[in-house]
Amino acid sequence: MNKLFKTALASLVIIPSCFAEWETLQTNGEPVARHEAGFIDVDDKAYLVGGRRVNPVSIYDPATKTWTQGAKSPIEIHHFQPVVYEGEIWVVGAMTGRFPNETPVDKILIYNPENDAWRWGPAIPEGRARGGAGVSIHNGKIYLSAGITRGHMGGFIPWHDSFDPKSGKWTQLPDAPHARDHFQSAVLDNKLYLAGGRQTSRETNEVFSRTVGPVDVYDFASESWSTLEEDLPTPRAGNTTFSYGRKIIVIGGETGEQKTAHNEVEAYHVDNENWEILPSLNRGRHGTGIAIIRCNLYTSSGSGNRGGSPELTDIECISCDKLN
Repeated sequence: MNKLFKTALASLVIIPSCFAEWETLQTNGEPVARHEAGFIDVDDKAYLVGGRRVNPVSIYDPATKTWTQGAKSPIEIHHFQPVVYEGEIWVVGAMTGRFPNETPVDKILIYNPENDAWRWGPAIPEGRARGGAGVSIHNGKIYLSAGITRGHMGGFIPWHDSFDPKSGKWTQLPDAPHARDHFQSAVLDNKLYLAGGRQTSRETNEVFSRTVGPVDVYDFASESWSTLEEDLPTPRAGNTTFSYGRKIIVIGGETGEQKTAHNEVEAYHVDNENWEILPSLNRGRHGTGIAIIRCNLYTSSGSGNRGGSPELTDIECISCDKLN
């Protein structure tokens, strides 16, 4: 089947619309339970990758509301924000191993959805490997921001690096204003936003408490940082962050202030320069991501409480129209 015909067939796929509030979907099957994983869309399907332990990829098809299982990752990978580059899922800046002495993965891992196969990618420069970082793509380059170098023991850093997959070149960029880990980044209007996270330090008994409220912004044009005047309204770590329309949206997370994971959904409107409250999740969760498919937003898996349990297997959906 040629590529043009496959594209034409894909355009005929009907995906049910979600509601204006978060809806917990009834599905055929369920994903492998996990947290500190990645959840992302490729070609109208959502992929749940990594997480604590060595897990298969769990694949959700919204057209049939069906979960299937793919290949297992070659090693345990967790605490990362996946990105899609040329139709493949890239895992940059992950951790491996058990709490609290996890170690950074020193190479990029790549999953090919079409072949259902993993392969190793380029190495991360010596001394710059970390996990729990923000990872975003802009103009064909991958940006790895902040993170932590010594698992949950400590070593949170403000580092900021770029990687060009075409040339294989890494570049060290100016440090962010705030060190942070357990967060995600997003790109909008030629700017990179670092929102949420914390400064994890088990060696000082501060695993959950040191959340980071300020939102740091990197201007790609000037290669300089600034910080928003208004902090994230609900500071939290383990959050999902993404851009949609004119907004930077922060979903879920965990803090030391409550046992249950956060269900808050807050959005920064870049034109109005203010924060808005959007519909809350049905179930608070942290350690997962977002998939955007045909104007529907999906989130799945993660942990329902602070820490590692319970690991969730449900999936929630909301219409993108509610975000405008």
